[in-house]
Amino acid sequence: MSATARLSRGAAGGEDAPPFSANRLLAALRPDALETLSPYLILVDLPQDEVLFDAGDDVEHTYLPCGPTQASLLVVTSDGQEIEAASIGHEGAIGGMVSAGFKPAYGRAVVRVPGYAFCVPTARLEEVKNRSPVVADLFDRYADVFIAQMMQVAACNALHPIEQRACRWLLFAHDRSGDEPIRLTQETLAQMLGVQRTTISAVARSLQDSGLIHIGRGRVEVLDRPGLEKRACECHDAVEAHFRRVLPKVAD
Repeated sequence: MSATARLSRGAAGGEDAPPFSANRLLAALRPDALETLSPYLILVDLPQDEVLFDAGDDVEHTYLPCGPTQASLLVVTSDGQEIEAASIGHEGAIGGMVSAGFKPAYGRAVVRVPGYAFCVPTARLEEVKNRSPVVADLFDRYADVFIAQMMQVAACNALHPIEQRACRWLLFAHDRSGDEPIRLTQETLAQMLGVQRTTISAVARSLQDSGLIHIGRGRVEVLDRPGLEKRACECHDAVEAHFRRVLPKVAD
């Protein structure tokens, strides 16, 4: 069942249901600004590998991930290969920069780490932006950060060795998962970074042998964050520094 089809269930309930503050864009809004958007937000449960939209699709819904939930924006080649252009977690929105009307997506959005997300019809989000300059400014600033991330990832993929690139991705994922293990397979990481599974396996073994991570079945646990940062390239820190400048309230 697609994420859009699950919207008919209504908001997810129970003690495990996260508050609006579980997404840092929503948490950064003043109460009056949040009040203009909250009536349209529906909590959905996104399974791993769910395709939220594909290249050429009209992006009808915008998703705001909560907690460790994470999605990848992928470029898909003519022969079906995928490579990650950006990663979106609780700091942002998936589809939030798309305006109402038929403006097709350029890439594919896929859930990598499952969990909750708030979902809002993109047309409704645009209406709220038009009524609330505060909401519009927040999403405009996030769009700037999102583009910066894509630019940095493009440079990283072209210039840096695979171990540094893998460490960069693990740092991004660890930012969003906190102390919880990252729910990720080596096959998925290999697909996102555009390399063979055997290449990622060798990198993962090296990082594990160095005591930086522990690899489980479909899970990666970060054991030594400072050590992982030393093995990574500068790309993670560059994006985070820009994020803090442009969206300081979200970065808190």
